Amino acid sequence: MADCVDEGWLQERGSLGSRGCVELLMLISLHLPKTAGTSFLVALKSYFGQSLMEDYGDHPLHKGTSRRNFHAVHACLRNAFPPSYLKTPECIHGHFLPLKYILLNLPARKRYVVWMRDPVERLASHYFYWTRNYDPHNAGLLHRKVVEENWTLERFCLGPEMRNTYSKFLWGFPLSRFDFIGITEFYDTEIEQFSRRILGASMDNQQKNVSPHGVRHAHVQERDLRCKIETHHQVDMALYRRALQLREKRMIYPGQS
Repeated sequence: MADCVDEGWLQERGSLGSRGCVELLMLISLHLPKTAGTSFLVALKSYFGQSLMEDYGDHPLHKGTSRRNFHAVHACLRNAFPPSYLKTPECIHGHFLPLKYILLNLPARKRYVVWMRDPVERLASHYFYWTRNYDPHNAGLLHRKVVEENWTLERFCLGPEMRNTYSKFLWGFPLSRFDFIGITEFYDTEIEQFSRRILGASMDNQQKNVSPHGVRHAHVQERDLRCKIETHHQVDMALYRRALQLREKRMIYPGQS
């Protein structure tokens, strides 16, 4: 995937108004790892069809901080001045820093969406997913390191590599800029809320890449370990608590977008 919206997307951009909204919109969907982003992608595909673009080429977690942030800023500046002949999709979904698209110059209104999950459970789910699904030919550097060095869950969660994953993705992009923050633990009701509030239409709801034990399964049951992880990832814990507060407000005032 190129840093700039590329020539593979030269189709005319359609209006979401034809599907129930009253204005021209573009949806930018950040997929934080192991937060039901794959399930959400299936739903987005069923709605947007060929007008959806997947952006999974940046691999933010496999870059150091300076390189990751520089790449996002560079892509952001490129997207601010795209070639005039390029057309953009109605929806972009993937693993990227949303800062990348903040200056994307469009006649459509950009709306940002993200899903978040309890950081402790997200980390554990990420660990078990990587250890269950490993292909040395396609795995990223960090994934290979985790599996081939036989990391324990504690090493994975308490090391520097995965610390505060949310904040890494959200560098330069505060939660307040998102139009919808879904909470993974309430996926069924949240996707209904998203569909109604953002799209004004219903969406397909199929959960994919879910742990064999289910999304609500507690992967970390040892209290001491949970406390250590929460402390180590205190920035992400604060972001998640803020997301829960925003959801509570949204549920109290359901008519507000």
